[in-house]
Amino acid sequence: MDTAFDLRTLPASGKLLGLDLGTRTIGVALSDGMRYSATPMETIARTKFTADAERLIVLAAIHDAVGIVLGLPLNMDGTEGPRAQSTRAFARSLAQKLPLPLAFWDERLSTSAVTRMLIAADTRRDRRAEVVDKLAASYILQGALDRLRRED
Repeated sequence: MDTAFDLRTLPASGKLLGLDLGTRTIGVALSDGMRYSATPMETIARTKFTADAERLIVLAAIHDAVGIVLGLPLNMDGTEGPRAQSTRAFARSLAQKLPLPLAFWDERLSTSAVTRMLIAADTRRDRRAEVVDKLAASYILQGALDRLRRED
């Protein structure tokens, strides 16, 4: 495991950004300063890395974020495939542009869990497509927040 991107590298307090990195979008969520809850913020339509990173830098600055939790798409057996490798490459590149500690969080089933929740809430398919990424980012961040609280 890469300890450079471990939850323990995050500052003990302050707001965190949560990211759900997809091939076409990046879902973004934000924790409160006390780190009790994660709130979905926005979905960034991916273009080029530089533009994506610039938007994340702006969001981190506006919201005074002190760290980032990035969902790591592991395979169901816990191994890393091409998507996880791509996510790690994105994290390394982002760390060069945005000097905040960054940690990975296992995102297996986050999108499907959020999709099931939206279906259960009878959300229209087009509306689900609009919100699933930022809700998945919130789901990922909330999982990390819960773990951080258990470790304290």
